[in-house]
Amino acid sequence: MIKTQGLTKIFKIGKKQETDLIAVDNLTLEVEHGEVFGFLGPNGAGKTTTVRMLTGLIRPTSGTAQVAGFELGKEDTNIRRNVGILTESPGMYERLTAEKNLTIFAKLYDVPDVEKSVNKYLSMLGLWERRHDSVGSFSKGMRQKLAVARSLIHEPQILFLDEPTTGLDPEASKTVRDFVEELKTEGRTIFMTTHNLDEAERLCDRVGIFQQKLLTLDSPANLRDKMFGRKVVFHLREVQPAWVGLVAGIAGVDNVEAVGNKMVVSLRDPEESNPKIINALVMAGADVQFVGEIKHSLEQIYLEMVQSNERGQA
Repeated sequence: MIKTQGLTKIFKIGKKQETDLIAVDNLTLEVEHGEVFGFLGPNGAGKTTTVRMLTGLIRPTSGTAQVAGFELGKEDTNIRRNVGILTESPGMYERLTAEKNLTIFAKLYDVPDVEKSVNKYLSMLGLWERRHDSVGSFSKGMRQKLAVARSLIHEPQILFLDEPTTGLDPEASKTVRDFVEELKTEGRTIFMTTHNLDEAERLCDRVGIFQQKLLTLDSPANLRDKMFGRKVVFHLREVQPAWVGLVAGIAGVDNVEAVGNKMVVSLRDPEESNPKIINALVMAGADVQFVGEIKHSLEQIYLEMVQSNERGQA
């Protein structure tokens, strides 16, 4: 659904436009149909610039992209008709009602049954009771819900969400997250930028960590395994030195470390090796109290990648 090759955006800055600011540098990636893709990076990393290029709002300096089957730079009108976009600070007609705001955009997109579509999304996002109220009276959370409805009113193939829950209270954030999960079950393709790493881990099939350049790209689970490996902690009543060597000799074990009454074991395939380790320890006389895997968060991966990239640029 989205494919980029060497996509680059350079802004000219300075009084005489003499300085190049590289916002996006040689971005190459593919997002599949029905995938929820998380685009993660610090402020100023170029995430919003990328979204603006992919939705045909600004032109790239170089590189190519195809969005919903249309070529960027040549078929931008078709791209805009087939994508929805939720910006970080969406603008609304504040003097008009929620119903009228959606009606205007439904007509702009030539939606076949305007009233049906407007009513559908007002109901789905919990705005039906406030449909006749002016948007100027809405809270930030309600405005964001209305903005989500507006981005979907023409039933786009691809939805771009730029920081969809920034500044929202927990209840409004949950509403938006639940709605994204519902869209996911419908097979929608969603490209989401976010600072909320817990949100990305729960919602996204794959994530790309980005800072002008794409630093890494994979599912959250695969990124954890690649960066940290898999470690299992065996909690024992006591640890005898001989047991460390015993466990180290079991197939699939990469490393064993004794810490107090625990054994921290690095494994290639815990599901395969855990029963063998437990059996060997019990046969050796160990009292196994419980076993648990150390889980690394997406936040740890993100910070390691971004900080490593910043050290490399220094």
